[in-house]
Amino acid sequence: MQTLTTRSKVASNKKMTLVEKLYLPAIIGGMRITLNHFFKKKVTISYPEKTREFAPVFRGQHVLKRDENGAERCTACGLCAVACPAEAITMTAAERKPGEEALYREEKYASVYEINMLRCIFCGLCEEACPKEAIFLTDRMVDTDYVRKNFIYGKDKLVDPIDKPIDVSKRETTETKEFKTHPEFAHNKLYTKSLK
Repeated sequence: MQTLTTRSKVASNKKMTLVEKLYLPAIIGGMRITLNHFFKKKVTISYPEKTREFAPVFRGQHVLKRDENGAERCTACGLCAVACPAEAITMTAAERKPGEEALYREEKYASVYEINMLRCIFCGLCEEACPKEAIFLTDRMVDTDYVRKNFIYGKDKLVDPIDKPIDVSKRETTETKEFKTHPEFAHNKLYTKSLK
């Protein structure tokens, strides 16, 4: 049979010495590496007693923000759900009823808003797509659990609590902060007038 190439490799069939048959050099080399690592500073931390410092751009659990008056900002436009590459966000829109002006910012709101945390890849595209600055990713970790259905977060876990609002100022862009300094351009100008 003719070979396909002219290159050939000569295999060595060298006999092992007595020391090599006992594997002593290999065992001693492995123990030396182990002992070197044993006396080095540990990389791991004792969680939850100690926590690692996260970067300011860390993207953790989502939060649905409220405005200055305590009303939900989300208008169920669906842009966050469309922008989500993992298709983790689902929502149902509803019309605001008379007397609910203090609860919901505009005529349309999300009666059901759910995020499947097992699907979410924490990319932040929902945050960028939202025109009302309603959804942000915080620096909080998602809680662990053994049951899959507990990872579908509804409005009960996502909406910002009124008594202790979550600070997301690190997540806001400089353009957004500049926009908020001009009261004549405030995007909730009509809403604040309707409450008076």
